[in-house]
This record gives sequence, C-alpha cells and structure tokens, in this order.
Amino acid sequence: MKITIVFDNTSRRDDLREGWGFACIVDAEGHRILFDTGADGSILLNNMRTLDLDPASVETVFISHDHWDHTGGLPDLLEASGRHISIYIPASCKGIAGDGVIRVDSPLEIFHNIHSTGELEHIEQSMIIKLPDKVVVIAGCSHPGVNRILQMANRYGTVRALIGGLHGFSEFELLRDMDLVCATHCTQHIPEIEALYPGKAVPGGAGTVIEL
Repeated sequence: MKITIVFDNTSRRDDLREGWGFACIVDAEGHRILFDTGADGSILLNNMRTLDLDPASVETVFISHDHWDHTGGLPDLLEASGRHISIYIPASCKGIAGDGVIRVDSPLEIFHNIHSTGELEHIEQSMIIKLPDKVVVIAGCSHPGVNRILQMANRYGTVRALIGGLHGFSEFELLRDMDLVCATHCTQHIPEIEALYPGKAVPGGAGTVIEL
C-alpha cells in the first residue's frame, strides 16, 4: 500500500503548496481513497495534479471529522472528479449531504482490509488498514485521543504505523512498539516525537510518500 500526503501545513517540495489542514491519498487493496480534503480545494487539486494524482481516479472520500480544515476541499474535488464518489463521514457530521454520502456510527468495513473505527467520542473516525503483518492507522486530528483510537484499531491486529494529526498527544510511550510514525498537521509535539523515536519518525508535509 502507498500513502501520499497531498495537503499539510508544510510542504516537502517547492512545487507543492502548503495550507492549514490535512489530506492524503491511500492506495490499498486496488482502491484509491482520499482521506480528508484539507481546507482549500485549489491547493488540494494543485498538489494532486503536480503529484500526477488524477482527481478522477479517486473512487472514495473518507472524512475524519466535520472541521473546515478537513472538509474545505471537498466541493472542488467532487467537481473535478467528474464521477460518482462514495463519501464516508462521521454520523455527527452536519456539513455534508447528498448522493453517495454514507454516515458512519459504528466500526465499518469500507473495502476488504480497510475499515473505519466508527465515530469516536461523537466527533471523529479514523481509518484502519490491515496488512499481512501489521495494522496501519490514519487519523485526521485525533480528537478522541490517540490511546482511544489505538484501542479500537488493535482489535484488527497489532498497530505498527500511525499517520496523521495527533493534536496535543503526549503519551509518547504508546509509540514505543511502532515501526513508523508520521505526525502531521495539528500535532503539537512533533520535535519531541522525532527526538524520542528518530528511527521510526517520518517527516510529514505535502509530497511525503509512505510505502508499506
């Protein structure tokens, strides 16, 4: 599987734009999923096209939570895609409606080996991807708490990779057994995570590509 960050507060390349928010393309199990859409559709589409990621190739959008910096690019993405797209949103999300919208309350299989944690703490869902030897978690902002998210994900296997926004997360011992951590967007303690786990911490930013 491959994860390509297409929207983040920072950029890894001069030809990519940065902006407050988060989005990444998940290529797994023969499917292409856009996880969140950042705050600005023009930045999202610019970065996708610069990275040779055709908006029309996205078949599913997974929205972690109903905050502007994760949903703002959705209208432009839908217009640019020119195809029917399924959109998985937390059950409490109020800003998104229409054909193809699927509200998620409980844990749900999106595709084979690709799951939602279900909406946690009435605000946010995270994505769980099962690989043969590990479980990968992608989080938008981790509002329910990283520990809560990992507890849900560990039901599917041993979590060895965590990618996305972690907000004020400081229970750093939870990362001890990880193979990979890519802290992005709203994470307040990126320097501390990188200092504690230099062998497994991967810098985020638009243009980061992670293959597992």
